[in-house]
Amino acid sequence: MKVLFLDESGDHNLSIIDPQYPLFVLGGVIVDQEYAAGELTDQVNAFKQRHFGRTDIILHTADITRNRNGFERMKEKTYRENFYNELNGLMSSIEYTVVACVIRKDEHISRYGVAALDPYLMSLDILVERFCMEVGNREDAGVIVAERRDATLDRELDLAWLNLKIQGTRYMQAREIERRITGLNLRPKTANLAGLQLADLVVTPIGRCILGKTVKEDYRIIESKFRRGRAGNYEGYGLVVLPK
Repeated sequence: MKVLFLDESGDHNLSIIDPQYPLFVLGGVIVDQEYAAGELTDQVNAFKQRHFGRTDIILHTADITRNRNGFERMKEKTYRENFYNELNGLMSSIEYTVVACVIRKDEHISRYGVAALDPYLMSLDILVERFCMEVGNREDAGVIVAERRDATLDRELDLAWLNLKIQGTRYMQAREIERRITGLNLRPKTANLAGLQLADLVVTPIGRCILGKTVKEDYRIIESKFRRGRAGNYEGYGLVVLPK
């Protein structure tokens, strides 16, 4: 069985658009379930043990960049450079496939106005579609895992998943989604799942690249992991940017 670990970057609220980050990114990593529980977790824990002397710390982009919640030493230049070099090595060596959908919120509203669909719902449709294609024509071949947030957002996500199982997507019928994917599981950050932390590390560099900011080594690694079509291209297969 394969697992799609999901995370997001930016806000899906269309009434508030941050001019510095006018995007919503929903992305994730597809990993074999046994690998996620075994080697992936072992490698991430070994990395944490080397840098923090403990494995219960959560790799969270916002905490890493703001030097908080255990990442206070990131203020030290040498430590920070060593940390990122080793983190890039880890992200390069482990096995996963990246899928992501980026919504340019300002363009989305300009094009569709009051009819503009919720960016989270749009993105979820696209990622579930590609996950179904990735697991192939097999029954109970995949499961989606996302992080718990607050009660309102969790309820919205549950309803979005239910809607997918009833309505399907543009390219995937509802019965096929239900047949291939066993469900959507919400897990708390405290569960310390390596797959969710990897998804967190993936989404922000994607948003940064789409905004036209300087491409760093982390994005080059992520780019090499995107789901691809037969011709080797990832646009539309592993990365979808909307509106087109």
